[in-house]
Amino acid sequence: MNALEELKRYTRVVADTGSFELMRRFQPLDATTNPSLILKAVESSQYRPLVRDVLQQSRNQTAEKQLLRLLVQFGLEILAIIPGRVSTEVEASLSFNTDATIEQADEILQLYSRNGISPSRVLIKIAATWEGIRAAEALERRGIGCNLTLVFSMPQAVACADAGVTLISPFVGRITDWHKARGLSWNSVDEDPGVQSVRAIYALYAERGYKTEVMGASFRSIEQVLALAGCDLLTVSPELLEGLMNQRLGKLLEPVLVPRDLSSLQTNASAERPLLNESNFRLQVNEDAMATDKLSEGIRLFKRDGDKLRALLGDMA
Repeated sequence: MNALEELKRYTRVVADTGSFELMRRFQPLDATTNPSLILKAVESSQYRPLVRDVLQQSRNQTAEKQLLRLLVQFGLEILAIIPGRVSTEVEASLSFNTDATIEQADEILQLYSRNGISPSRVLIKIAATWEGIRAAEALERRGIGCNLTLVFSMPQAVACADAGVTLISPFVGRITDWHKARGLSWNSVDEDPGVQSVRAIYALYAERGYKTEVMGASFRSIEQVLALAGCDLLTVSPELLEGLMNQRLGKLLEPVLVPRDLSSLQTNASAERPLLNESNFRLQVNEDAMATDKLSEGIRLFKRDGDKLRALLGDMA
């Protein structure tokens, strides 16, 4: 087997792309998107008919509603290809507004429902701010699965699990980038701070019996991906999926992280310890310069690309 097939023995592999062709090629179980990936896809001429259809169906609606329809339409196309779930993101501009996040999540699910898609096949993707985590907690209580993205620190990971969210996405590569930009280096992938961050979160979840899934994201190399074999899920770019498919390992791949039996775990394990309150959460994240920098940067970038998508739709209308 190639490295991708080996990895799939232990880990749910998720495609980190908005390309339908690449979904068909790599056959992932799940898929995750964000405004940046959708923008990249929409800028390709092959997706222009899809965009025009969305504009035609929503010609009397606001730019915000049209953008939401576009994101869901991509999700619908993806769900026709994959057997599992797709993550659809709430607008980054709502990252600090709990009520507005919940409202848009409901809009997203209504659009999927009108097209015959069960909520069980959709994860609402929300930035792991304090307000985002509170929104996800309320949605999860209603049986709506959430993917908390832009996770860069343990306080974020703990708060998400205590809130009972379905999934978190720690960003391996962006953590690595931050440390490299400050002149730091290491001798092996095991010393990579991005890899170490996900391993630490995974170990804590296993120790505390959290049912929240861990999905490593934002990889920079095949070595980083394989260093997290056994993680609940890994979302991988097409370039690295291609590399994994073409790589033959000299021996059978062994899981670095012991796969968890999620069915036997609790939704959360908060009864045994005090929850992080808002002030402690904000203080602990603030104490982590990398997490503070990368979280705010990630929200800015997703908002920027969402604004570009909205402008593109306006130009094509």
